[in-house]
Formats: sequence, C-alpha cells, structure tokens
Amino acid sequence: MPSNDFQPPQRLLDLPPPRVACGECAIPLAATAVECGGCGGLPEVIHDLQTLSVASPSLRDLADQRRRLRSAPWGSGVWRFAELVAPDLATPALVSLPEGDTPLRRHESLEKFCGVKELHLKHEGHNPTGSFKDRGMTVAVSHAIHHGARLLACASTGNTSASLAAYAATKGLRPLVVVPAGGIAQGKLAQALAYGARVVEIEGHFDQGLALLETIARRPGSPLALLNSVNPWRIEGQKTLVFELIHELGDQAFDWLAFPAGNLGNTSAFGKACRELTQLGWLSQPPRLCAVQADGASPFHRLWQARAAGSPSLLQPEPDPQTVASAIRIGNPRSWRKALREIEASQGTVTAVSDREILEAKQAIDAAGIGCEPASAASLAGIRRLAREGTIAPEARVVAVLTGHLLKDPDANLTHSSAGHRQQVEATEDALTRLVDRYADTA
Repeated sequence: MPSNDFQPPQRLLDLPPPRVACGECAIPLAATAVECGGCGGLPEVIHDLQTLSVASPSLRDLADQRRRLRSAPWGSGVWRFAELVAPDLATPALVSLPEGDTPLRRHESLEKFCGVKELHLKHEGHNPTGSFKDRGMTVAVSHAIHHGARLLACASTGNTSASLAAYAATKGLRPLVVVPAGGIAQGKLAQALAYGARVVEIEGHFDQGLALLETIARRPGSPLALLNSVNPWRIEGQKTLVFELIHELGDQAFDWLAFPAGNLGNTSAFGKACRELTQLGWLSQPPRLCAVQADGASPFHRLWQARAAGSPSLLQPEPDPQTVASAIRIGNPRSWRKALREIEASQGTVTAVSDREILEAKQAIDAAGIGCEPASAASLAGIRRLAREGTIAPEARVVAVLTGHLLKDPDANLTHSSAGHRQQVEATEDALTRLVDRYADTA
C-alpha cells in the first residue's frame, strides 16, 4: 500500500515546451496545429532528448517514485512520465481521472491458441472509460484547455467520443462528437451521452466525419480544437503504454508488440515511444511492431503488401469499410505515413485477419476470464496468423494490446458469444433440477 505521508514529487526539470513540427517536411508548426499548411502532413511533438538523456536515470527514478501514488495526476500511468510527455504544462492544468496502470495478463490457454511460448496481454480496457483512448485524451484535453480552446471536438467510431466526453466533463465542458449513424456500439454511444457530449450522427463513415471536422478546424479563428489522433498530443499520451511495459517487463522487454490498427495513431505512438526510450537508454532492444487490421477495413495492409512487392504505392482508401470490429472500421487512416515509417523502422509488419479469426480470438480471450471488445481481439488473431506463417517465432516473447473493455460492445457479445449458453426453463424445482443434473454431467 502507498505510504500515507508520501508526497507527490515535483517535476525534476524546468523544461521548455517541446517543439512541434511537420512529420513530413519538418517545418515548425504551432503547438495547436493539427495539419501542416504547406504539405498537409501531420504534426509531431519533438522533445529535447539530448537534455533529457543527461537526466535519464533521475527521470526513471522519479517515475518509479510516482508509481507509489494512486491519486491524480501523479498516480496516472501517463503523468508520472510528464517530463517525457508535456513538460511545460503546470500541474494544476493536468486533467486526469487518473488513467494508465492497466493490468498485464498472461494465460497458458492463449499461448497455446497463438502458438508462442510467452504472451502477455496489456489490457487497456481497464482505463477509466474502458479503452486506450484515455491515455491520449488526458494529454490532448489538458493541452487544449491550457491553450484556451473554446470547443473540444472529435469524430469517432465510439471509444474516442466516450473518452473525450469524460475528460471534458471534469472541467464542466460539453464536447462535440461526430459519429456514423448506426455505426457505433451502443455501449460507447451511451457513455458519450451520459458524460454530456453533444452527439451528431452523420449518414456516412468515420472518415467523412473526421474530414469535415478537419476542414472546420483549419479555418482562421476556428473555435474548434480537434482531438482525434491527428492531434499530436494524443500520440504523446498513447506512447506511455510502452513506458509502462518497460517498468513491468524490463529494458529487454519483448520481441513483438501487436495491436489493432484503425486510424493508426497507436502505430505512430508506439514507434515514437520505442525510438525515444532507446535514445534515453531505457530500452536496449526495441520490439518489432505488428499492426493488425480487419480484412474488411485494411487499406494499410494493402499498402504494406504493395510496397513489399516493390511498388512505391500510396495508401488507397477503402470507401466502404466493413467489419464486426467497429473500433477499427476505418477506411482512410490519417496517420498512415507516420505509421509506415514506424513499422519499417522497427522491422515490423502489418497483417489483416478475417472477422471469423477476430471472433475466434475474442472467444479465446473471453474464455480465459480476461474479456475484450471485438477490435481488441484482432491483436491476438494477428499473432496467431503470423506465428503460423513463421513470421513470429514460437520462442518469441510477445505483447498483445487489448484496446477496449468487454462491455464496450454488448451487442457483439450477445450476437456472437452467447450461442449455446442461454436457455429458458419453467420456474419449477423439477425443471431446474433436471437442468442442473445435465449440466453437472457435462461440466
């Protein structure tokens, strides 16, 4: 248990704000930019790693000390790494629930299912609103409010809207969220509404909603702060998942990091984390990244295949993405250029799996008592496929990211997971006794 007299450590360094620059052409951008006005590339936050490297041992020790806390903000799995995330934000400005500190699970049945010797599941569904989005949102909302944003907004397939609504609510704000009509799981929609968001349903896909909000955000004097993963501060929060893994598994932590891939923000974030931690000396051997898409929403995988065949292709959007994994039902991922660089830099790979494979993996995760929403199971399905193909060696040490909680998509559970597990009987002792006896014989 944490000591009652333990005081939250103050920041170790008085660091200047990180620079923001275009990830494509490298020109400097405003701290609130969501797109380069010159080439259309996405912004990236650039830390002074040379200065941070000098203080690296002390920073790591400070992060370890902060782990003893449970209250926000230093009890957050994001803000304990504040110097490596957003060092210029004052402590009172940090909007935290808190987030992070998600469990790392291991189960023998899942290692057998995938065909690897050591498999760890990092379950981001245990964040405050039930998904990994909270890691990025705590930073993006804190940064937006610090810079005087008047209206927080996002497009969403569900989890982003729930997360933004919760963090905005802590400051009494009502954000605007744009979702595809009929294309969002009811559990996620219910969260956004409960936290007070203004929900706008459009007759179109996620990609169309994001494009519309980006257009509005570009206008001079726009009141709108866009908090999708095109916002580079979201990436700064999401990268802390890798920081936590180093704490949990050590600096020679794992061979592969597999995760579901939709708009590709996590691909960018995890690759950035590995590069920064390697330069800081926290990570001696970076893992290879494995981005897993659903067959029906796999433009990034098709790009990867084309480039492997020698074609210098650009991403070709999927105009009508379809998959049971609604959280990654995205046909035109905005972060594909950054994601491609990170996959290549890590000598990683991109794969795609069918809905059947996703649901088989979900069933295995649920049966292990861990549980997840369908999109999360794509990571496990991808590991299984790559292990069978020989890309992932049987002796590899692998981490799979589960991005969302089991209850995020209750309709999927009722439709795909309950066959054979539900039946009705008369409300009599005899009827229930007969069922109990039959069940005991097959248990």
